[in-house]
Amino acid sequence: MRDPYSLLGVKRNAEPDEIKAAWRAKAKTVHPDQNQDDPSATSRFAEIGQAYEVLKDPERRKRYDKAAEMHQTIMQQRNAAREAAERAKVAKANAEKVMEELAKANAQNAKSQAQARGQSQSQAQPQNQSGPAGETPEDMIERIFGAAAAEQAKSHPTGSSQANGESAEAAKTEASGGERPPLPALAIDLIASIVRRFRGTTPTPEKAPDISVEATVTVEDLLKLNTITLKMADDRDVRFALEKGMTDGHVARLKGQGLKLTGMKSGDLLASIKVARDSRFRVEGFDLHTTLSISLEDAVLGGDASVETPEGNRNISIPAWSGSDQTVRLNGLGLHDDAGGRGDLVVELRVVLWEKPNEKVTDLMRHMRHGLYV
Repeated sequence: MRDPYSLLGVKRNAEPDEIKAAWRAKAKTVHPDQNQDDPSATSRFAEIGQAYEVLKDPERRKRYDKAAEMHQTIMQQRNAAREAAERAKVAKANAEKVMEELAKANAQNAKSQAQARGQSQSQAQPQNQSGPAGETPEDMIERIFGAAAAEQAKSHPTGSSQANGESAEAAKTEASGGERPPLPALAIDLIASIVRRFRGTTPTPEKAPDISVEATVTVEDLLKLNTITLKMADDRDVRFALEKGMTDGHVARLKGQGLKLTGMKSGDLLASIKVARDSRFRVEGFDLHTTLSISLEDAVLGGDASVETPEGNRNISIPAWSGSDQTVRLNGLGLHDDAGGRGDLVVELRVVLWEKPNEKVTDLMRHMRHGLYV
């Protein structure tokens, strides 16, 4: 389905009344009865209805907004990585071209000097070729480009170069006798790459942004510490095990499970725990809350009752004169906390009347209201 906001023509911060009004206006416009000559009217009308179904439900709207935001972030990061890769490719090609031209110039210069001194062609060696046995890559870089260039390549292992004039001037100053041409700044990246290659080191890649998702779990999942599977926007399945100390609102950081972009270190995935609605229990911290209905006579006189717990039914004693604002606490029957123990099960008492009115009780309450006691 296309973007529901665009389909209804409303902004993303539109209020529910505005969304409803926009849906009604659109529905009237594209209704098949009003567009009998349009074969696509039925599908358009259905699409608008689907868009309204998503946006009128707060939970579905929230889930859609999060998914859309995640998708937009992924696309932005992919475009940024693609553009960076293109720029790096062009820079590398330019640097290799510059180095090739420098190598040719040095070779021609060395050959001319050798011929001028009357040396034989077999004894002459271009300065930009591999040196004598034992020459290190650093020595070769310094011999070709100068000491400043070699030092700059060492001090900038990530390939970041200085301004063109500064690097060229440094290389020119270090060149013996002014024989070596100035080194363009663009070549520093390739020189640094050579240094990294012989050192066996690589720069630390930039980390992709972290992303947040909502992990919906059940009370039973938290009690049994089950493994949860999250469906990612890029069709990946991420699994992680619930741990002690996790409850509603807890955020679990999953290292390296976030955005995966070429040339970048994977970001982290922040999974926010949300406990699904349960008909029996309500989660508050590490405690579980449940409601127990009691009769009027048990509320006044006290008594025994059976209550459902995560570990089966338990009998509890209801104190005499218990109102609907009182609770009975069963220790150690809640969620696993982060201290090695468990929260409690809190039984909230609710006084209920009989299904049918009772004349004696009604008469008693009337006398109590007016201060007349039998």
